[in-house]
Amino acid sequence: MTTTRWAILGPGRIARTFASDLALVPGAELVAVGSRSAERARGFAEEFGVAASYGSYEELVGDPDVDVVYIASPHALHLEHARLAFEAGKHVLCEKPLTLSAAEAEEMIALATEHDRFLMEAMWTACHPVILAVRDRIRDGDLGTPRQLHAELGFVVPPEASPRMRQPELGASALLDMGIYPLTLAHLMLGEAEELVATAGLSDDGIDLDVAISGRYPGGALATMTASLTSWSSRRAEIATDTGRLTLEDFHHPAAAAWTSYAAGSGDGTTGADPELITGATPVIGHGFSHEIAEVGRCLDAGLRESPLVPHAQTLTILRQMDDVRRQVGVEFPTDGG
Repeated sequence: MTTTRWAILGPGRIARTFASDLALVPGAELVAVGSRSAERARGFAEEFGVAASYGSYEELVGDPDVDVVYIASPHALHLEHARLAFEAGKHVLCEKPLTLSAAEAEEMIALATEHDRFLMEAMWTACHPVILAVRDRIRDGDLGTPRQLHAELGFVVPPEASPRMRQPELGASALLDMGIYPLTLAHLMLGEAEELVATAGLSDDGIDLDVAISGRYPGGALATMTASLTSWSSRRAEIATDTGRLTLEDFHHPAAAAWTSYAAGSGDGTTGADPELITGATPVIGHGFSHEIAEVGRCLDAGLRESPLVPHAQTLTILRQMDDVRRQVGVEFPTDGG
């Protein structure tokens, strides 16, 4: 295993957790951080023991010691910042959602291909060992045939939250921030959605604050998914099959899954077997970022330009779904045009 040298572009709240998790990954080293504020970058570097800090993104991507740039800027700036990184010859891990729309994502993927660089959306759920173990057991038929899925994710965004969470021009959206996780989980467990129907509550300036989505998936499976910027959800997902029920607490980064089988029957049929805990092939590490960081390193060691766990086609599929949901509920971004 070679050492993958990382840089962080945009040292905000998410980047702080990312830096802490990166320190837990063998073969990964954080060597640089960049901000539009030299003082902010320097403070971040001192806190996390980073060798180099820069007061501009151009300087950051120009650092010859950097292999991969982790882009943690607001959603609306991802394409611009990825372009900088690719043109400087860097690989990119870009925070989710990859961009505000599928059209922008297609442009970013084309840039990665043009410059022969690795690109992956930072969707930790798709790299998580528990999620992968559950997905594999569903695909193998061990848990019966999935018929219904429910997943919810939400929290209260206070008035003093960062502009990224409040301003439409930066991509503020319950769907893009939280709804992407239930949509991704349903995609991983059920396949590509055949139809999605959505409703939402919007703010005065057009931000989707609360979103509810129902979906039909291959084989007739159904899903209900919710996201919120105004309320504290359970953060739980459940999958009901014809032989039992699977529960995931904190489903986008679970410690384990609980499977309750009803296959043996129980008299009136209301009581299942004792729950079986499903864990991953590897231990859960860190707060969620460690597994995607390790996946980037693995892919680069193998000479890959996209991850089989978070392939470009999957990223585009989920973004097209979110484009469709935004159209249904009447949310537009300045970059949508037309």
